[in-house]
Amino acid sequence: MNWKTTKSELLIRTSRASGAGGQHVNKTETKVELVFDVVGSRGLSDREKALLKQNLRKRIDANGIISVVDQSSRSQHTNRKRAYDRMERLLRKGLRPKPKEVKRKAFVANKRKRLERKKRQSEKKAMRGKRWM
Repeated sequence: MNWKTTKSELLIRTSRASGAGGQHVNKTETKVELVFDVVGSRGLSDREKALLKQNLRKRIDANGIISVVDQSSRSQHTNRKRAYDRMERLLRKGLRPKPKEVKRKAFVANKRKRLERKKRQSEKKAMRGKRWM
């Protein structure tokens, strides 16, 4: 991934932020939303697009778009920088292949202990139902 090419493909939207700030927050557009079209990107190869679609499937909408919003600061410049950083981290994380899971065999002793605990618990519950004279 070439971050400079990808950065140039980002769409920047600004709007009024919510929260504290009084009159300042009501009249300035400090909230920044970065929008990135994964499907239409020229800076990503087909393999990278497929990796992003797979690894970030919960962040990508139906049109193949990822968005990042930041409104934590009173400054649009600061919010823009933080949003760029978050988007870059998100894309880099999405391009890392997932490590393969290694199946491990359960220890015999752990299995035996678990079954013993289950048996004791069931005996305890069975005793609760009986009436004692």
